[in-house]
Amino acid sequence: MTGPNSPLKDKDYNLVCVVEASLRNAWQMQTYIDDADAAGDAELAEWFRKIQHNSVKAGEQGKRMLLERLQVGGDAA
Repeated sequence: MTGPNSPLKDKDYNLVCVVEASLRNAWQMQTYIDDADAAGDAELAEWFRKIQHNSVKAGEQGKRMLLERLQVGGDAA
Protein backbone atom coordinates (compact mmCIF):
# COMPACT_ATOMS: atom_id res chain seq x y z
CA MET A 1 0.00 0.00 0.00
CA THR A 2 1.38 3.38 -0.92
CA GLY A 3 0.57 6.77 0.52
CA PRO A 4 -0.55 9.86 -1.34
CA ASN A 5 1.84 11.43 -3.81
CA SER A 6 3.86 14.15 -2.16
CA PRO A 7 4.39 17.40 -4.03
CA LEU A 8 7.70 17.64 -2.19
CA LYS A 9 10.03 14.76 -3.00
CA ASP A 10 13.18 15.85 -1.22
CA LYS A 11 15.42 13.64 0.92
CA ASP A 12 16.54 16.57 3.07
CA TYR A 13 12.95 17.60 3.77
CA ASN A 14 12.24 13.99 4.73
CA LEU A 15 15.21 14.06 7.11
CA VAL A 16 13.92 17.24 8.76
CA CYS A 17 10.46 15.68 9.15
CA VAL A 18 11.83 12.52 10.75
CA VAL A 19 14.07 14.50 13.13
CA GLU A 20 11.10 16.63 14.17
CA ALA A 21 8.84 13.60 14.62
CA SER A 22 11.47 11.72 16.65
CA LEU A 23 12.11 14.62 19.01
CA ARG A 24 8.41 15.39 19.38
CA ASN A 25 7.79 11.74 20.22
CA ALA A 26 10.57 11.81 22.83
CA TRP A 27 9.00 14.90 24.39
CA GLN A 28 5.50 13.33 24.38
CA MET A 29 6.80 10.12 25.98
CA GLN A 30 7.63 12.12 29.11
CA THR A 31 3.91 12.75 29.63
CA TYR A 32 3.22 9.04 29.29
CA ILE A 33 6.08 8.18 31.65
CA ASP A 34 4.75 10.61 34.23
CA ASP A 35 1.23 9.20 33.88
CA ALA A 36 2.43 5.61 34.27
CA ASP A 37 4.58 6.56 37.28
CA ALA A 38 1.64 8.37 38.88
CA ALA A 39 -0.51 5.26 38.36
CA GLY A 40 2.18 3.08 39.93
CA ASP A 41 2.81 1.10 36.75
CA ALA A 42 6.60 0.80 36.72
CA GLU A 43 6.60 -1.74 33.89
CA LEU A 44 4.70 0.60 31.57
CA ALA A 45 6.80 3.60 32.59
CA GLU A 46 9.97 1.67 31.79
CA TRP A 47 8.61 0.66 28.40
CA PHE A 48 7.85 4.32 27.64
CA ARG A 49 11.37 5.23 28.76
CA LYS A 50 12.83 2.77 26.28
CA ILE A 51 10.75 4.27 23.49
CA GLN A 52 11.79 7.75 24.61
CA HIS A 53 15.46 6.73 24.58
CA ASN A 54 15.16 5.35 21.04
CA SER A 55 13.39 8.50 19.86
CA VAL A 56 16.04 10.75 21.39
CA LYS A 57 18.77 8.63 19.82
CA ALA A 58 17.11 8.81 16.40
CA GLY A 59 16.58 12.56 16.76
CA GLU A 60 20.21 13.17 17.73
CA GLN A 61 21.49 11.03 14.87
CA GLY A 62 19.22 12.88 12.48
CA LYS A 63 20.38 16.26 13.75
CA ARG A 64 24.00 15.26 13.11
CA MET A 65 23.11 14.10 9.61
CA LEU A 66 21.26 17.33 8.94
CA LEU A 67 24.14 19.44 10.21
CA GLU A 68 26.57 17.58 7.93
CA ARG A 69 24.32 18.19 4.95
CA LEU A 70 23.89 21.87 5.78
CA GLN A 71 27.64 22.33 6.13
CA VAL A 72 28.32 20.62 2.80
CA GLY A 73 25.57 22.66 1.14
CA GLY A 74 26.94 25.89 2.63
CA ASP A 75 30.44 25.18 1.31
CA ALA A 76 29.13 24.73 -2.21
CA ALA A 77 27.41 28.13 -2.27
